[in-house]
Amino acid sequence: MFEWTTGGYDAALRNQIQGWLAEDIGSGDITTETTIPANSHSKAVIHMKESGIIAGIPVAKLVFDVVDPSLVFRTFVQDGDLVTIGTVIIEVEGSTRSLLTGERLALNLMQRLSGIATKTNTFVQALQGLPVRLVDTRKTTPGHRMLEKYAVRVGGGSNHRFGLYDAVMIKDNHIKGAGSITAAVTASRKQIPHTMKIEVETESITQIEEALDCGADIIMLDNMSTTLMKEAVALIKGRSPHTLVEASGGVSLETIHGIAACGVDVISVGALTYSFQALDISLDLNEKKGGEPG
Repeated sequence: MFEWTTGGYDAALRNQIQGWLAEDIGSGDITTETTIPANSHSKAVIHMKESGIIAGIPVAKLVFDVVDPSLVFRTFVQDGDLVTIGTVIIEVEGSTRSLLTGERLALNLMQRLSGIATKTNTFVQALQGLPVRLVDTRKTTPGHRMLEKYAVRVGGGSNHRFGLYDAVMIKDNHIKGAGSITAAVTASRKQIPHTMKIEVETESITQIEEALDCGADIIMLDNMSTTLMKEAVALIKGRSPHTLVEASGGVSLETIHGIAACGVDVISVGALTYSFQALDISLDLNEKKGGEPG
């Protein structure tokens, strides 16, 4: 079970759902309106067509609530549960028209979020027993970042920064623009609150030494071999034991255990949110009450 929380995002999410529904419905759900009587009442079951970690049930509930607040929504599993093929996860009952109009958006969101949660969980399992944190990146679908980062948490991962506003991350182009790591860190440190951390992306031992001299709070090892990474971790922890070390770049299920074994504190994986397989989830009407053929 995973507690639904988007950091106070529910009101904004409701507005987004209204926009996504407007994109789909346009001037009206013409098929449903011309084939289904207005007073038709049905029960729908949402079930798994493949196994995985479910995520997005509260989001689906919000979709149906926006479509029609009178719909009755019942759940049999919770976000974070491992569900197997054939499992009925949700029942929704009420206006047949409302069920069919909200179906696709609810399924699209749950399928994508469940795919992210499932992929994240495979990486988490590969790190079992190792003292390292798996985090996502900003490589998310525009407009879906809060949801996709929520799905990473459901899968057992953690979140990196949410945007450009909540942490300083000095990357290669910032270093080029500022002139050096030292110049970039010094300029940033003068302007940010004392509570905000500074992370510096490095590609060599020379850059790591400069980042340490500047007092960077987090040092990212970008696309390094495990041999170089072990050397880097030994250098950083030897000089500044409290400095966090993050590994990033080209991380896969095949390489993540070896990277973790180098002694890094955090491993960031962009593929969690940009390269995943959506889970197959389906909705079927299994009961119809009332209404005359149109």
